[in-house]
Amino acid sequence: MREVMLQAGTLWQREIVRFARQRSRLTGALLQPLVFWLLLGAGLNASFRPAGMPAGINYAQYFYPGVIVLVLLFTAIFATISTVEDRKQGFLQGVLVAPISRSTIVLGQAAGGTTLALAQGVIFLMLAPLAGIKLSVGAILVSASMMAVIAFALTSIGLVIAWRIESTQGFHAIMNLILIPIWMLSGAFFPVDGAPFWLQLTMRLNPLTYAMAALRQGLYLAEPAQIGATMPLASSVLVAIAFAAFAFTLATLVARRASTI
Repeated sequence: MREVMLQAGTLWQREIVRFARQRSRLTGALLQPLVFWLLLGAGLNASFRPAGMPAGINYAQYFYPGVIVLVLLFTAIFATISTVEDRKQGFLQGVLVAPISRSTIVLGQAAGGTTLALAQGVIFLMLAPLAGIKLSVGAILVSASMMAVIAFALTSIGLVIAWRIESTQGFHAIMNLILIPIWMLSGAFFPVDGAPFWLQLTMRLNPLTYAMAALRQGLYLAEPAQIGATMPLASSVLVAIAFAAFAFTLATLVARRASTI
């Protein structure tokens, strides 16, 4: 176990160091969701109130937790694309011939991406008072914990794709095709209860919906009356953790089968 943690920790450290040398990734991962929030949240605030949205909050406030997940999603894309770049540069081949298991490699990559996503998500979390959300210590801790679970799940999904795709263009196309619809159908953009029946069914089958519900409840821990009707916190957290575990297991299986890099 000590050796595994050292190997995974080395790969984790490499992701952090590489990020520190590419600060434009921080700008893109933070500013793009911020622009989404300001343009869509503020622009639709006065004229758009989807059915099922909790009473007492405006659309910009409702949309805020979804933008946090969007920060995590963009960071997961930027972090896992490094696997495609490592393949082109020959680094991944060197790691694969070293005495280290594929699961340890995936763990180090996922841990690095999760750390970067969580750090940027926490930065964006500090803007919650601007959205009219009062943060308590408990709300910050619960929200940060759920953000870590979501980031780990999204990063693992990114690794599933990155281990199979050989070009950055193909990676971006597949990631956007998969992750953006998953995000939009998670309750980030509009509530589950206000959607048509067939769309509600699709959203309830989406595991990110439960992670989003848990994050939303964590953010409103100091003001539970503004959450509205939502899924139970305990079951939402369990589904989110199971989703993250499944995504990591799938990434490990894909990495083990990728014999030709």
